[in-house]
Amino acid sequence: MKDKTPPRPIITLEGVHKYYGDYHALRGIDAEIGEGEFFSLLGPSGCGKTTLLRAIAGFEDISSGRILLDGTDMEGVPPNRRPTNMVFQSYAIFPHLSVAENVGFGLRKAGMGNAEKARAVGEALEMVGLGGYGDRAAHALSGGQRQRVALARALILKPKVLLLDEPLSALDKKMREQMQSELRRLQRQVGITFILVTHDQEEALIMSDRIAVMFEGEIAQLAPPQELYRRPASRRVGEFIGMMNFLPATIMSEASGKLQVEVPGLGKAELERAQCPGPANPGPGEIGLRPESLTVLFDGQDAERVAPGKVEEVTYYGDMTYYDVRLEGAPNNVTVSMRNMPGRPVLARGEATKLAWDARAMVLFG
Repeated sequence: MKDKTPPRPIITLEGVHKYYGDYHALRGIDAEIGEGEFFSLLGPSGCGKTTLLRAIAGFEDISSGRILLDGTDMEGVPPNRRPTNMVFQSYAIFPHLSVAENVGFGLRKAGMGNAEKARAVGEALEMVGLGGYGDRAAHALSGGQRQRVALARALILKPKVLLLDEPLSALDKKMREQMQSELRRLQRQVGITFILVTHDQEEALIMSDRIAVMFEGEIAQLAPPQELYRRPASRRVGEFIGMMNFLPATIMSEASGKLQVEVPGLGKAELERAQCPGPANPGPGEIGLRPESLTVLFDGQDAERVAPGKVEEVTYYGDMTYYDVRLEGAPNNVTVSMRNMPGRPVLARGEATKLAWDARAMVLFG
């Protein structure tokens, strides 16, 4: 059986506040980040995620609170004395230096001999898939190669924590997806803590062990990707992480840990108390459902719970088709995602259809 013991904290954030004049950028951040964890700070622009990353690195002083790295309070400790290294969004590659000179730049004061430096640089380049590139001019590299050079330069100093400030944002979609896989593989290989700042929800879900979703200087929810996606702690988190349908609901009653709700367009449903992250007082509420939790029923198919509707819009992506469906009795459309399997038709706008649904996929926001 796999050991479920959480890793020991390598970073502890205790009541971290940051003011820029009257602007309150970080509002009492409390979190622990484990040793060897791939941790992401996710949120929209201006939410404080980069400020928090820079505070961990030592590039920003905090107004109050504590940041502990490997058990040591970092107050007054400059960036170059912290057991961290940072990969910036711009990569900060020196164009006049070779690849090897860029990667080995941080070793210039390490007291190492030339042969030892060359060996360390070679190992770092092999680690990021650039073996044999040492003599190449840095200005001749592609975006993905520059990103790898920046990673090698950061990892060669063997930090306990690697900080990544939106390192993939300048890459095209295909290269970005490739580097997501490579970064995750690299993190597992070196075994150190990676902290990624990103505004890309899919990127965070793919790469992370845990994600802190931030809004307006606060952590709205900190959880593993599956928990964030399936059980968002608020409507705002549910909206931000992926796509979610919202329908009004009436909370009828609660008994023995079960909630009885009625949803226009779907009907009555019984939910577990765990499906409601907040209070569930009788009265108006709202349910959230992911597009893949609703299923279009084709000819001859049936299900236990069925809702009739009409296709209002069709968006075809090749592997997937997204339908906007107007449910009978519902005040707004719902989006349904269906994989395009061999022999499965694509419905047209205006077609009548039926949707299967399952109450277990619902999240209730009271």
